[in-house]
Amino acid sequence: MNILAMDTSQKTVSVALLADETILVDTFINRGINHSAVLLPAIEKACQMAGLTVDGVDLFALTIGPGSFTGLRIGASTVKGLALATGKPVVGISTLEALAQNGKSSTRLICPLLDAQKNQVYTAYYRVNADGWVERTTEERVMNMEALLRNLNEEVLFLGDGAGIYAELIRKVLRKKAFFAASHQQHVRAGAVGFLGRNKFLNGDLLDIFRFTPHYLRPSEAEVRLNMQKV
Repeated sequence: MNILAMDTSQKTVSVALLADETILVDTFINRGINHSAVLLPAIEKACQMAGLTVDGVDLFALTIGPGSFTGLRIGASTVKGLALATGKPVVGISTLEALAQNGKSSTRLICPLLDAQKNQVYTAYYRVNADGWVERTTEERVMNMEALLRNLNEEVLFLGDGAGIYAELIRKVLRKKAFFAASHQQHVRAGAVGFLGRNKFLNGDLLDIFRFTPHYLRPSEAEVRLNMQKV
């Protein structure tokens, strides 16, 4: 099975091609360029390097949030177009779950943090299970950083852009219980999205390409303003 996986949930863009559990290509772009200008060329380049065409892809996998509202919309619309053109299935992966996979060698509680602005983060807790996969142990949520830290009383591995933003606060509160992933582990990699996507496909967990929308966890600023106008 050829899997085209991608992540556009953050400021970065990642695209990977897998043949079952083998990563053929895994590209990562961190240039601050609009996702709409980067994503399709990255997909075309990945296919070229893997010796495939988009028609040769059997499954599309993408992160569906939480994360950047604009980035998630671009990823969703791109995959919907590719899926409609090829008739191939689509699976959606949590951004937090894909990011947490970077900590799968840790024995500590794993806490991915995505900056949600307004002193808040998107987060959930994960642990490595007996099969070596990182498994979520709490609901995904958006919450105040101080409130999150008050609930932690064990050694924690933090990763994600929120970990960098709030590193000083985390160290101040948790002290020796705070650990941080290496810099190359702070971003979602499409290879991990592909592995998770394959598992979802085998379990029959597919997206309806006509109805699925990104999982934002909270309304956008535009939606908030619109709702205020209706009151």
